[in-house]
Amino acid sequence: MKKNNLTMLMDLYEMTMANGIFQSEMRDTITYFDMFFRRVPDNGGYAVMAGLEQLIEYFNDLSFDEDDIEYLRSLNLFCEEFLSYLRDFKFECDVWAVPEGTPIFPMEPIVTVRGPAMQAFMVETMVLLTINHQSLIATKANRICSVAGSRPVMEFGARRAHGYDAAYYGARAAVIGGCLGTSNVKTAKDFGVIASGTMAHSWVQLYPDEYTAFKTYAERYPDSCTLLIDTFNVLKSGLPNAIKCFDEVLKPMGFRPKGVRIDSGDIAYLSKKIRKKLDEAGYPDCAVVVSNSLDEHLIKELDTQGAQINSFGVGERLITASSEAVFGGVYKLAAVELPDGTTVPKIKISENIAKITLPGVKIPWRLYDKETGKALADVICLNHEKIDDTKPYEIFDPVYTWKRKTVTDFVAKKLQIKIMEKGKQVYISPSVKEISAYRKKCVDNLWDEVKRFENPHAYYVDLSQELWDLRKQLLDQKSKGE
Repeated sequence: MKKNNLTMLMDLYEMTMANGIFQSEMRDTITYFDMFFRRVPDNGGYAVMAGLEQLIEYFNDLSFDEDDIEYLRSLNLFCEEFLSYLRDFKFECDVWAVPEGTPIFPMEPIVTVRGPAMQAFMVETMVLLTINHQSLIATKANRICSVAGSRPVMEFGARRAHGYDAAYYGARAAVIGGCLGTSNVKTAKDFGVIASGTMAHSWVQLYPDEYTAFKTYAERYPDSCTLLIDTFNVLKSGLPNAIKCFDEVLKPMGFRPKGVRIDSGDIAYLSKKIRKKLDEAGYPDCAVVVSNSLDEHLIKELDTQGAQINSFGVGERLITASSEAVFGGVYKLAAVELPDGTTVPKIKISENIAKITLPGVKIPWRLYDKETGKALADVICLNHEKIDDTKPYEIFDPVYTWKRKTVTDFVAKKLQIKIMEKGKQVYISPSVKEISAYRKKCVDNLWDEVKRFENPHAYYVDLSQELWDLRKQLLDQKSKGE
């Protein structure tokens, strides 16, 4: 099977700009671009970084074949010299990124691309597409799993995803965000995560009666038997037949049932009735599994009603992040590098304050309290700055600048790592399981107030004094027309 080359998955203006620069004196100009986002989805306290492994794969596979060249020629927009350059294209950029699974916050650079302007232009769409999608799903999964607590959540959404790539990579991101596994077999196979699934209503409908369907399934899968009991009537038919199957099929074989699942009806009411009947029948270890258009809000409401649920299957509202369909990451020019190696900071100004960018080549740092290990704040610095954690360090709100605090007894860590050097991969992605474990560790290092489901505390993302001064200087210059 031919691997799908995603090089041409870009917006046309990326190529028109690249062609224009190719024919100008700016051809060899080195630029720095930052990807960042402006707002946490669902008004949450933090987001979760995901998608980096696929971004690296994209960078490694960048190349234009003859069909690509011929199509671009047919548009009558590009000079032949530029098309020849594309034919022999070699990716030459340096790329830094925040590792997958890391909690991330608005305005801080999560991906930085340094390289020829032509190439930095070309990769914009895929940088945004890849990180935006998976970070959105990982963030949604993390919210859902945080409400579920210690109860497992399985991703069940492939059939409702926005296309097969969204199902495939969305399931990957969901596991990064905290899901125990996925119903998506290809994702489970390729990324080494748990595959989960038992039966559909069609299995039960296929047989002459419900008990025969349950009996047949239990005989085939005695050590992993979970029965779907809401095809007809949960309490009058499904549950009694399941218990009968457990008694007459599994118990004589020496097995215990794993669970019963419901996918419809009044889940809170039914789960309590099911739990009582299972306990009375001698199956307190049989899990009650629920699905049916769940999300973090419904799970929280079920808990409020005293529902007796052991695990969740969450589908469409997770795989589509239905409550907040866009992550909102953007990709903006931050600096231009001169031939002598010095950099000229660049800023985008807008009437919308939130859209004013941070100029210069930057590095985000995270400060951790030595005693508790909790994250205190992030500080975005210019790349030549270093936060000396052996000395007190003053942080301040970049908007309400009089709000200042001196932190002591802390550890400062850079958030970004280098993933590409002159177009060559220099970072090996961990497994999805390792990323998920890393995400859990990082989230545990956030204060409970930041993780709060409703009205979370605003985590501090501050600017170094030097970066704040630089931005102010550029804003003042632009306001004066300089």
